[in-house]
Amino acid sequence: MPVNQFPHRALPARFRRPRVLIIGCGDVGQRIAGQLQRHAGTVHARGPRVMALTSSPDKVASFRAQGITPLIGNLDEARSLRRLRGLAQHVVHMAPPPGLGTQDSRTAHLLRALGRGRLPRSLVYGSTTGVYGDCQGAWLDETQAVQPQTDRARRRVDAEQRVLRFGRRSGVRVQVLRIPGIYAPDREGGTPRTRLLKGLPVLQQTDDVFTNHIHADDLANIAIAALWRGQPQRIYHASDDTELRMGDYFDLAADLYGLARPPRVSRDEAQRSLPPMMLSFMRESRRLRNARIKQELRVQLRYPTVLQGLASRAKPA
Repeated sequence: MPVNQFPHRALPARFRRPRVLIIGCGDVGQRIAGQLQRHAGTVHARGPRVMALTSSPDKVASFRAQGITPLIGNLDEARSLRRLRGLAQHVVHMAPPPGLGTQDSRTAHLLRALGRGRLPRSLVYGSTTGVYGDCQGAWLDETQAVQPQTDRARRRVDAEQRVLRFGRRSGVRVQVLRIPGIYAPDREGGTPRTRLLKGLPVLQQTDDVFTNHIHADDLANIAIAALWRGQPQRIYHASDDTELRMGDYFDLAADLYGLARPPRVSRDEAQRSLPPMMLSFMRESRRLRNARIKQELRVQLRYPTVLQGLASRAKPA
C-alpha cells in the first residue's frame, strides 16, 4: 500500500499527534498557535503539533520559544515549499496575496505543494470582506455574490476560488473566512488610539459607511473551530455583532480613551485630506450577518462588540 494510503491508526505513534501548519504566522497566526496549545486535550488528547512557515530566519527563535516548529520557506518561491507535501493534517492559510495584479500566485504555489503527497484533512483560508465591494450598507450573509472593486480585493477573490476548487477536486475540507477589520488592545496598531491622537477626520453622518470588526482572539478561535467543525467548501463571516458606522466607532473609542472625538468632514473634504489607503475603507459600506459561525462552528464570541473588546485588557484566550 502506498504510504499516503496508510490509515491514521497504522502510522507510527510519533505521527499520530495531529499536525497543524500555519501559513502566514503573524499576530493572528501566533494567537491560533497559542490557543491550540492552551486548549490541548479539549479536542485531541495530546494536543496538536503546531508548525509555521516563515521566510524570515529572524523569526525562528521566537517561534520555537512559543512552542511552534518553524519551517523556512517562501510562498513566492515554489521550490521552497516542497517540504510541505504531506506534512500536516490541518492547514491555516493567513498569508496575504502579492501586492500587485489580480491573481494570488502565492496561494497557487501553496496548493500545488499541498496537492502532492498525503493530502491535509482540512484547510482554512483567511480572506477579506472586501470581496463584496460597496453594498451601500445592506445586510449580507455568505450567499451574497462577490463584487470586488479593487485589485487588492480581486486577488482575494482569486485565492478564494483557488482554495474552494482545490477542496472540490481533492476532497479536502476547505473553509473560507471572510474577515473584516481586526483589532485588539495588545495588537500592534490594533486600536484607533494613534489615529485619534493625530486628529484625522472621519466622514459626516450623511456620508458615513458601516464598518465591521473582529477581535484578534475571537478570530483565532473562529479559525480553530473551522478546522475541526467547518463544513466542506464553506464560507463564514468571521465578524462580531457590532453594528456601527465608521465615525461612530471612532467616537466610541475616543470616549473610551478620554480623547477628543475626530472632526467630521464631507466626502469631498476627506478626499483632499486623507491618504488613499484610508479613503479606500471609506468607499465601501456593508453589514455582516454572522449566524453561521455561531450555529455551525458553535463559536461563542468572547468580545461580541467593539466596546467590550476595546475596553478589555490583554488576557490569555
